[in-house]
Amino acid sequence: MTDTTLPTNAAGNATRALVRKSLARRHRDEMLFRWAGILSIAAALGFVAILFGMILAKGMPSFWQSTLHVEAYFDPELIEGGPRPERQAGASEADYQKAISDWQRAVTLSNWNAIVDKAVRTAAPDFEIETRDLLKLVTSAARFQIRDLYFANPDLLGQTVPVTMLGSANTDNWLKGTIDRNQPDERQQLAVSTRQLADQLVANGAIRFDFAWHIFTNVDSRSAPASAGLAGAFMGSLYMMLIVIVLAVPIGVASAVYLEEFAPKNRWTDLIEVNINNLAAVPSIVFGLLGAAVFINYLGLPRSAPLVGGLVLTLMTLPTIIIATRSSLRAVAPSLRQAALGLGASHNQTVFHHVLPQTFPGILTATIIGVAQALGETAPLLLIGMSAFIANIPANPLDSATALPVQIYLWQGNENRNFFEARTSAAIIVLLGLMLLLNAIAIFLRTRLERRA
Repeated sequence: MTDTTLPTNAAGNATRALVRKSLARRHRDEMLFRWAGILSIAAALGFVAILFGMILAKGMPSFWQSTLHVEAYFDPELIEGGPRPERQAGASEADYQKAISDWQRAVTLSNWNAIVDKAVRTAAPDFEIETRDLLKLVTSAARFQIRDLYFANPDLLGQTVPVTMLGSANTDNWLKGTIDRNQPDERQQLAVSTRQLADQLVANGAIRFDFAWHIFTNVDSRSAPASAGLAGAFMGSLYMMLIVIVLAVPIGVASAVYLEEFAPKNRWTDLIEVNINNLAAVPSIVFGLLGAAVFINYLGLPRSAPLVGGLVLTLMTLPTIIIATRSSLRAVAPSLRQAALGLGASHNQTVFHHVLPQTFPGILTATIIGVAQALGETAPLLLIGMSAFIANIPANPLDSATALPVQIYLWQGNENRNFFEARTSAAIIVLLGLMLLLNAIAIFLRTRLERRA
């Protein structure tokens, strides 16, 4: 007999060596792929951390603003009109209202800057400075603030009360060091005496950095940029998001249910599906052009209104909700439909009583993603005129308004970049906070719905 042991063993050893080599290569490739994934995730998180860190570093100081704490004397010699008129016996309502109007007109025309000037000088009585330079220390809205205090309580006439006045944007820049203090005087935004007074008031505690609540309660302002806030933009965004939720969610879900569960499969439904997928990839500025052409030019809806912005964002959000809802419907197990039909349920009952409730977590996620995307859109809103300066909080969706991302865009282009660059980052923090809140609510509700399911 022929001995075949050696050749067989040699072939087996060669095969095992080849397998070991192949396994080592595969393990090495797997390890490299794993580390590439880890490094990619780490790089992405690092870039996000850098972005958020830069925004927080620039924006957080804007939430604390230089505020002057002084005592204001409501001097009867400076305030015209005297005490608020009282209704005399036998006087008609028209006469009384005329007396009130005359008194308000006289009070409005009073020299409120002189009262502000005296109030600031009480905090630094020995400091010599011209009134013109002193008034640049505080925001130009300070005189209106003092006037409104008197309108609210005319009994302040002849009294001295503590008041707080915001420092001007240039004062805030100087005290926070956003302007180089070593620059020559001709390149500084404040006079020498104003800068010295600001430093002295900080030293004696009259100027403190208080939390800037007015960012959330005031509207934008061009005459008094230090008091500019986000209230008008926030309400404009709120109205638009309500319109998006009320219109996009029911229309999008109904469209998805019909296309997935009821529509016949033919060339028309295929064409609709292709167009929906294409609409999801259309640049948002195209929807702005559509809104300007249809809603404003053709239908005559008011320009810069949240209603128009909401309709434009609804059109932009619909494809996202439809596609996500259809994906959720497809993910429902076919056995659930078969079981419902087998127990005698109709097609409608099967869809609306058994299938659709299973998709609520997915629909909710799609809705929040679509709303968050709409909340951050700027380009379509610019084309429908929501970049206009609005000095009032919109009372309803038909009033002129702006939105948070548009307000960020406007502040970024403001000429006082030293002040508004930080204020822009603060507005971005507010916008990101709203988006994070929406996502947190979506995760919470989705978890609750999944547990019930």
